[in-house]
Amino acid sequence: MLFRTDLALERTQMLGAQHIEGVNVREYELYETRISEIKVNDRKGEEAIGKKQGTYITVEVPPFTKSSELTDGRLNALVYILRSLLPKEGTVLVAGLGNADITADALGPSVAQMVLATRHISDQLRKSAGLEELRSVAVLTPGVMGSTGIEAAEIITAVAQKIKPSVILSVDALAAKSVDRLARTVQLCDSGIYPGSGVGNHRKEISRQTTGFPVISVGVPTVVDALSLARDLTGDENLQAHPEIADMMLAPREADMVTDSASKLLALAVNCALQESLTAEELLSLM
Repeated sequence: MLFRTDLALERTQMLGAQHIEGVNVREYELYETRISEIKVNDRKGEEAIGKKQGTYITVEVPPFTKSSELTDGRLNALVYILRSLLPKEGTVLVAGLGNADITADALGPSVAQMVLATRHISDQLRKSAGLEELRSVAVLTPGVMGSTGIEAAEIITAVAQKIKPSVILSVDALAAKSVDRLARTVQLCDSGIYPGSGVGNHRKEISRQTTGFPVISVGVPTVVDALSLARDLTGDENLQAHPEIADMMLAPREADMVTDSASKLLALAVNCALQESLTAEELLSLM
């Protein structure tokens, strides 16, 4: 791949989405929101676009810097897709990946802070509060290896082995190749995640194969690779960058607004998808 990107949609578009062996693409509208669904069916598909077998769903949203509304079609679409990907029963372990001290990488920890953790609430307390249908949710922010000395995948796997969730839901900031996708795209997939892969900082894979539990990942592109952007804008796929900027990643000027708005939308979507007995307004008041 000449471009670095975490987005399956961008990878298929580079190769011609309708003509890739082992890959199926479907586009449709859901709650007035544009959706692209990419299914990587086999090894040929994996090799073609550099993504593991699984389903990758892209939700196109208005720029996060220009929208303050949460309870609109974007939320409905995300909740619908999340419920279709998540098992109906069992504890859900939500893992917020990334570095809370770096704005463009703080999406995961920011979302985790707003997800409603309920696993610790006893059955007796749920009954007395009239919340018998409250789903069991555990929330984890594993941090980054530079601060902990431990891979995020190792921490998540250890916790998962202890609490035995029905699924791990990971949230992380992503990288795009095009500014058209930056801060206006949400990607969901059921194949796990390679933290840092889009920015060239490969960490251990978090997937069913490595953790022993199903992994659903959700993310928003908050940075774009400088070289990929230059090639995209010029159309010159052979363009080479100066060595000092070859690995540079660019974030929008309003990176703090992007992270804040995207975090609120994703956290509310996760809460709504998991806690079906509560309304969006009730959940929003608890965030």
